[in-house]
Amino acid sequence: MAESQKEHGVELEPSQFCCSVCLDLLKDPVTIPCGHSYCKGCIEGFWDQNEEKGNCTCPQCRETLNPRPVLRRNHMLAEVVEMIKRRDTQLSPSLPEATTADAEACSGPEDVPCDFCPETNPRKATMSCLACVASFCPVHLEPHYSVPVLKTHQLVSASVPLQEKMCTKHNKLMEVYCRTDRKCICYLCVIDEHKSHNTVSAAAEREEQQKELTVNQKKVQERGKGRENELTELLEALKDFKESSQAAVESSKKIFGDLTLFLKQNCTLVKQLIQDQEEVAVAQAEELQLQLEEEITKLKQRDTELERISHVDDHIHFIQTFQSLSASCESPHLADGLVVRPKHTFRKVTDAMMELKDDIESLLKQRLSRITSTVSTVNVLKQPEPKTRGKFLRYSCPLKLDQTAVSQNMTLSQEHLRATTKTEKRLYNNHSDIQMYKIKKITDTEQVWCCEALTQRCYWEVYLYGYSWSVAVSYKDKNQTTFNSEFGQDNRSWSLEVSSSCCSFRHNNQTKRVLDSSCSQIGVYLDYPEGILSFYGVSSSRMTLLHRVENTFTEPLYPCIGFRDDAYNIDMACFARINKIW
Repeated sequence: MAESQKEHGVELEPSQFCCSVCLDLLKDPVTIPCGHSYCKGCIEGFWDQNEEKGNCTCPQCRETLNPRPVLRRNHMLAEVVEMIKRRDTQLSPSLPEATTADAEACSGPEDVPCDFCPETNPRKATMSCLACVASFCPVHLEPHYSVPVLKTHQLVSASVPLQEKMCTKHNKLMEVYCRTDRKCICYLCVIDEHKSHNTVSAAAEREEQQKELTVNQKKVQERGKGRENELTELLEALKDFKESSQAAVESSKKIFGDLTLFLKQNCTLVKQLIQDQEEVAVAQAEELQLQLEEEITKLKQRDTELERISHVDDHIHFIQTFQSLSASCESPHLADGLVVRPKHTFRKVTDAMMELKDDIESLLKQRLSRITSTVSTVNVLKQPEPKTRGKFLRYSCPLKLDQTAVSQNMTLSQEHLRATTKTEKRLYNNHSDIQMYKIKKITDTEQVWCCEALTQRCYWEVYLYGYSWSVAVSYKDKNQTTFNSEFGQDNRSWSLEVSSSCCSFRHNNQTKRVLDSSCSQIGVYLDYPEGILSFYGVSSSRMTLLHRVENTFTEPLYPCIGFRDDAYNIDMACFARINKIW
């Protein structure tokens, strides 16, 4: 700023006589009714630019002037300005270089333009004055740092246009917060439609929300830290998983390579055995062939000689010759009545090898099924177990009872979703999908399998009615159509048994009591890869865990149901939301 000038004992500060619009010494100064002075051209230009708003306001105090004042030159103020100009031609305010450099042009729609810059090329506003209700670039903001009356104004960062902070109804700054309607309002709104509402100043509400922000920020930071730890664990687990996977691939290559080599070696061995046996048998046969050919030759010669002497007339010569020919000419090494084996003497060998092939294929299928199910359990992430029935139903699967694996006294109906015994008469119907029937008393356990083999995560429900019944899962032998024992009596089935008084779990012929009340609807949750089997009692309000099993399953599991004594009816529910996951 220029130095102060003294004229006739009066100290003159050039900045006190600058126009707040153009920031230069007043030119043709005029004073408007609120008492502020401007260059006549600057204030008229400002009003012309804002003529659309329908009123004239003071650029500094924002007082509304209506109608538009008639401007007249302030002669006294003009003489003072002329006096300053005569004393020092460099009294025009010079701004700091840093301030001027900071006055950047608006570069995007997110920038707030300066209200005092030309509309054609406005600079980017950096601060907004809540008293002036205007936004200023660094150049036009300078009077708020130098003019005493403007120093008292409250400045805030120009992050959003001030128009967004103005009340659309009263065109006043929204400095009040209505907690009833949870919105910012102006002070005129408080005495209007928000008269009986709970209102506080925006600063007070900011202080309260700042506390909430601190709490929320702390939660976000804690969750972020937890997530970072989870990410670290995930990355480490993923790295270990990849290394383990690669090691397993290499191991499988070596194992199957050794197995292939073993098969090749045995193939070579069997081939050599066959060839060796061929050589021995052929040598024996060829030796026998030579002996037979030699004996045949001798016999032909003897036959010729005997034919010749048969025509001799001399009796003495006949007798002497025949006696020499009566000696045997047969080979002493050849047995009489040789038996030659029929063709295809190696048929039993090939049959044995075919049997070996079938055994190996069967073993491989069995082991590969176990390997496949074991591989599916290896994962980086473990899916959380559902907690509500709605989440369980996401894994619901379509099930149908198997007509080829059902007890003799049971019949299937409703598209193989219902299993019943022979009925005598109908008692009642208390559900559109579940019909109850009275049936003959059953002395033996009646059981039925489902068609579907389960190897993934799935859920199903069973509706039952009767004295004693069971819901089970079991391994299934190939082409099994008969029942060797009740579910749960061997190590290949897991059964939840329910009667009118209690509920128990049975596996490998060991029984464990799990609940002292009966259930009519059972939910079964199977997470095959994780080896989890859970039985739930299902009601309209909640699900009660009855029993949970953790085991490594090695074969596909089949849902099963069974009932005995004076059981009545069993209904299996298939839900509208079906997730085919196998």
